[in-house]
Amino acid sequence: MFGWRARLGVIVPSSNTTVEGEFEQTISDGASLHAARMPLESVTVEELDSMADDAVSCADRLSHANVDVVAYACTTGSLLHGKGFDSDLEASLSETAGVPAVATALSVKRALRALGAERIVVVTPYTDELNDREESYLDETGFDVVELDGRGIEANTGIGSLRPEDAYRQVRAVVSALDVDSDSATDSESVAESVDAVFVSCTNYRTFPAIEPLESDLGIPVVTSNQATLWDALRAAEVADEIPGQLGDHDRA
Repeated sequence: MFGWRARLGVIVPSSNTTVEGEFEQTISDGASLHAARMPLESVTVEELDSMADDAVSCADRLSHANVDVVAYACTTGSLLHGKGFDSDLEASLSETAGVPAVATALSVKRALRALGAERIVVVTPYTDELNDREESYLDETGFDVVELDGRGIEANTGIGSLRPEDAYRQVRAVVSALDVDSDSATDSESVAESVDAVFVSCTNYRTFPAIEPLESDLGIPVVTSNQATLWDALRAAEVADEIPGQLGDHDRA
């Protein structure tokens, strides 16, 4: 029987081509993944708003598979309307499915808190409008966004075509541009003094192979949307599978 340890239900945008692959490559034997999809082609405020209307229906359909947890795997879709929208979304999905639910925005918050991070660098594939909303959300939830960089991509298939090396290079470029005093320290020491963590946003941005190389090179934790969501969902289902990066050494608060 598949999923004899845990059945993970995941709700993804219809154009997302990354979540299932990164999750399935990470979860171990005895855990299974079951997806439901919400219609979305372009990562815009209007489409994200419309997509959210289908989330509860997706949770209901996942409950038919007797999943042990439901994960709403969309970053901007779970922070679109600011603090409070995220927790209301989790509550609605949990009530509908009858199991614990996590939403990416809150999963990222829990991950950064577990790592003790307050000052963060954020990189995204998004347009300026969504970057502004994300920065406002992170500020509102208590993080100091030292720098935020976006790629300006609207088509979700365009985001899905990005490679882990694109994430790696984007992070390194942003960190290298930080105004830090490196006269008496190595680059990694300077970064560690300036920021507590890097957050790579978007569940359609492939990142898992880049996480540990970035942590090694920068000397600080790296959190990504899929990494945090999977970590949060597995811990909510009481499964302690390994997760890429330093986050994997921490329990869910």
